[in-house]
Amino acid sequence: MSWTRRFFPLLSVVLAVLAAALLAAPVAQAHEERPVTLPDGTGSVPELRTGEPDLLVCKTDRADFERRIAGFPDGLKERNRELFARCGRSGFRHLQQAVDAVGRPGMTIAILPGLYEEEPSLPAPTGACAALEAPKSSFGYQILSYEQQAQCPHNQNLVAILGKKDLQIEGTGASRLDVVIDAKYTKLNAIRADRSDGVYFRNFTAQRTTFNSLYVLAADGFVIDDVLTRWNDEYGFLTFASDHGLYKNCESYGNGDSGIYPGSASNINDGLGFDVPRYSIEITGCRSHHNMVGYSGTAGDSVWVHDNEFDHNMGGASMDSAFPGHPGLPQNHAKFERNLIHDNNEDYYRHVADGTCARPPAERGYENGVVCPQISMPPGSGIITAGGNWNLYEDNWVYGHERTGFYLNAVPAFIRGESAWSKQTDTSHHNRYANNRLGIDKAGNSRPNRTDVWWDGQGRRNCWQDDTGASSPRALPACGPVRGEVSGATARLVGEPVKLAQLLVCADYDVQARRLPAGCDWYGARGLQRVEVQIALAASLLLALVGTALWWRRLRGRRLAAVALAAGVAGLALDVAGATLTLAPTYVPALALLLTGAWWTVTGLLLRPTRPVFAWTTVVLGLLTLLDAFDKSVLMIPAIPLGPAWIRLLLGVVWVLWAVVAAGARPAPEPASTPAEEHPEEIPA
Repeated sequence: MSWTRRFFPLLSVVLAVLAAALLAAPVAQAHEERPVTLPDGTGSVPELRTGEPDLLVCKTDRADFERRIAGFPDGLKERNRELFARCGRSGFRHLQQAVDAVGRPGMTIAILPGLYEEEPSLPAPTGACAALEAPKSSFGYQILSYEQQAQCPHNQNLVAILGKKDLQIEGTGASRLDVVIDAKYTKLNAIRADRSDGVYFRNFTAQRTTFNSLYVLAADGFVIDDVLTRWNDEYGFLTFASDHGLYKNCESYGNGDSGIYPGSASNINDGLGFDVPRYSIEITGCRSHHNMVGYSGTAGDSVWVHDNEFDHNMGGASMDSAFPGHPGLPQNHAKFERNLIHDNNEDYYRHVADGTCARPPAERGYENGVVCPQISMPPGSGIITAGGNWNLYEDNWVYGHERTGFYLNAVPAFIRGESAWSKQTDTSHHNRYANNRLGIDKAGNSRPNRTDVWWDGQGRRNCWQDDTGASSPRALPACGPVRGEVSGATARLVGEPVKLAQLLVCADYDVQARRLPAGCDWYGARGLQRVEVQIALAASLLLALVGTALWWRRLRGRRLAAVALAAGVAGLALDVAGATLTLAPTYVPALALLLTGAWWTVTGLLLRPTRPVFAWTTVVLGLLTLLDAFDKSVLMIPAIPLGPAWIRLLLGVVWVLWAVVAAGARPAPEPASTPAEEHPEEIPA
């Protein structure tokens, strides 16, 4: 009980300092939407209907149409000619006109090959629609209610599908590039399906928006089948607060956030373990490439992601609990298996730094490969989990990353707007990384990640497969053969202090203000520019100066003290060197701690006769440092709520102040010698 009373005040101090620092950093909003509730789950995944379409959409230029279908197989070519003739008699020229004509559930709209710019939807709002009162997002657009969307469907949407049930929209071309819906950067969304249960999208391309190409909101049942999205400020596909969803055979690229975003998927497995009855959204057969991140999901709960490819983004996939206003937080129960996640090393922050992303969207060059990253993230990473629980990462190929294959850090609950102390450490628990092929491609070629794992150390019962390569920390809890089995399980309430400092610095990114944190290697900082190196250098210089002064005033006549000081200085120098190697972890940091711990331990023992209390404090600090070396390189110590680094840091601050006092105080006079000591030869035998 007494230990508990001492520990929780200490934890409160640590968390309070962390909270103050995090609150000083800006909180970005990845996606801001009106308040929505998750579906009741009574729906189902819609099935493709193959009968005759109810409504047709086409253009009237016959020559252009014939050019577009010239390469089609004969049967498909004739089918499109038949539909074109029918469409000329009774069809529509714009997709929105056909959507507006839908009068019952279960209808199908077929779109013939062509470019659809939806000209009637393009003009800026006028009249009452230009004067809607609604809160604004951090990006400047209005957060409209459903009623306002219905009142003014084209304030933000090129095509608005509002409240239509079991609607199927499909292109009739040979590929998804034969039907193109182009917002020309004039609208937030190319297609918005809102409260439209059972919607099915198939075989077309949507592109060039200031937010999302294809947006599905509050749907119980949807399918995205063989659809391409590209060149958007934010997302290619965004589905939000939805259930019974399926993405299949899709593709997305050129997006400033992610290609695929199943945010706030229905939170049906909250409170369960690894064995769950079903997943709310399935994503399979898709490829997402050349985006900021291939896949992301704030509150991406109960999503099954399998047999996809995420490549040549800044990051392969990400799920998080880092943004407020998303139902279903904290994120939980994503399952990734059999995915190819490789070579996600693009550097798109350069487009922010050089001012390209400050231009109007149509002038940025998205079509030529420009991407404008909207949030902060560690490039060169395979799968990033920023505050998630009960996630499974199994049987994936993860290779060719210049930072790390798997990246895991916790996110305090106040970041998502929850202030209760009991929730501040409720993320990054029970994440399992097992049976993945790390650093090798499907053909068996060696394609190593620079590190396989980067982890801040926080969380309960996270585990990794036992064949991981270089990692930070070097020692990781190991997954057992059965889900839930963990060897060396830890339960840290707070991550490593230096890693938290790095995350705090790196979070201070703002694409609109062109602010790239100077001390963060995510944005190109190298060497002494990096905050980790600066911290290590400042701490090492301070400790070396104080330690040298203490030796000079108290122990300079002792040879062992000089040897210990030399070892300590070497350890401090290695600590700085190790900080520069965090992208390729070695045993240098552990060796630095070993030497520094030995210095403190020996120094403390030598100081016992003159300053016993300070001496034993120094010994304890040395032993904690040795324990920290063991924790980082041999075995993460289980069953402790704070890593040794935290206690060492807090005690180290006290030690420095105490050592300065001890070094500055006048040395005590030597005891007066007795006559016998002065003339030992005169003592009678």
